[in-house]
Amino acid sequence: MGHIEPVNGKLYGTVMEAEILEQPPKTGRDAKRDAILRIALEAFLTDGYAATSMSTIAAKVGGSKATLYNYFTSKEELFSAVIAEKCQDVHQLLFETELEHGDFRASLTRFGERFLKLVLSDEKIAVFRLITAETARFPELGRAFYQSGPLLGKKLLAQYFDRAVAEGSLRPGDTSVMSSHFFALCKGEVHHRKLWNVTSNPSDEEIRTAIGEAVEMFLAAYGSEAG
Repeated sequence: MGHIEPVNGKLYGTVMEAEILEQPPKTGRDAKRDAILRIALEAFLTDGYAATSMSTIAAKVGGSKATLYNYFTSKEELFSAVIAEKCQDVHQLLFETELEHGDFRASLTRFGERFLKLVLSDEKIAVFRLITAETARFPELGRAFYQSGPLLGKKLLAQYFDRAVAEGSLRPGDTSVMSSHFFALCKGEVHHRKLWNVTSNPSDEEIRTAIGEAVEMFLAAYGSEAG
């Protein structure tokens, strides 16, 4: 596994298995590939994985099926690329957040609020529902999502917690477990209510309250007296 270091107060990574963080920025990228991924996501969300074919996507892209296969050799590979792209967007937004020295609680709160707003977005909820609906028949889809999304996110956050432990803001412990618990606390009941259409989008105040409670519980479990 590659090493992840904070740079200028921000967290960046070079995890070897996480190629999504090593891809070039959006500017200068292959416009055709980006169009394929955008159209494929729309097709998967509208029709589901099983009902979406490479032929359908090729027709919507406007090129030949052979052109599509030049980019992706199978529907599974295309779906994995779509999910990796969506996870890349999330990770870049999350870990470009300033992680300031000296006020760990404030940094963690800002991070939590940004994370919760991201996972509550309509697109992220739709992708989550798609994975949940299809993974029983196509378990490879769930694995692709987990590796590109939650697993990598937990690894990156654990690296930040390693630094917080070294600086005395957190008690020594398994930072991988800490990161899992923090993400779970942030999502909490708010994510379930949105996922199951119990309520509409929560207000900024509701998000601030939810994350405030999550940070409080997290620091009660893992915070040091110095932090």
